[in-house]
Amino acid sequence: MADAVVFDMDGVLVESEHLWEELWSAYAAERGSRWGPEQTRSVQGMSSPEWAAFLTEFCGKGDPAESAERDVVDGMVRALEDDRIGLLPGARDMVAATAALGPVALASSAPRRVIDAVLVHHGIDHHFSATVSSAEVPRGKPSPDVYLAAARELGVAPERCLAVEDSSNGLRAAAAAGMIVAAIPNPQYPPAEDALAGASFAASDHGAVRDFLLGRLKEKETRNKQPKDKELKEKEGDRV
Repeated sequence: MADAVVFDMDGVLVESEHLWEELWSAYAAERGSRWGPEQTRSVQGMSSPEWAAFLTEFCGKGDPAESAERDVVDGMVRALEDDRIGLLPGARDMVAATAALGPVALASSAPRRVIDAVLVHHGIDHHFSATVSSAEVPRGKPSPDVYLAAARELGVAPERCLAVEDSSNGLRAAAAAGMIVAAIPNPQYPPAEDALAGASFAASDHGAVRDFLLGRLKEKETRNKQPKDKELKEKEGDRV
């Protein structure tokens, strides 16, 4: 039983993980470094200041991390404007359906600029009662900070929240926050077995994950309704 849902963004709502990798790779290549899957796995889930520091250290050219972050984020915003960041199939319905039953938040490793742009571009921003970037908390994923902050924004205890994640560090972060975790494993960047083990449910289909979320939220709705129905029946019995 749960009262709210907290979604990740990249890889859960939009198909964008590959674009981050392309931009990190391009930045490194321009400085004579070869960025590969190992580096991508290392930074997935990090906040933008964290991955920017990793990227500049990896390149070893002494560039300021702030400059690397700006260049990569600019690239993501251009990709969105060029309609290269699309909603994943079933994501819109999943968000709308869950928001109809309880408050919904976003806990993303993306910077605030990208979060706001993506949600507005796809017309789903109105569904979210709260959005939090990992850049706005002390530590990025796999630390639970961004999920705990999202729960605080909603005013819901973490253990009463459902979380939807796709990556290893995201799954670890949501589990560490004490949330009920649903996994949508990213086929291009499959999560580690230990990370998946912390999920209560896993499916590659957004419709199946939506049904899992709705089932947990409706269970709460049904239990809340039962005392009212009982009270009404008792009143009707008194009148008889």
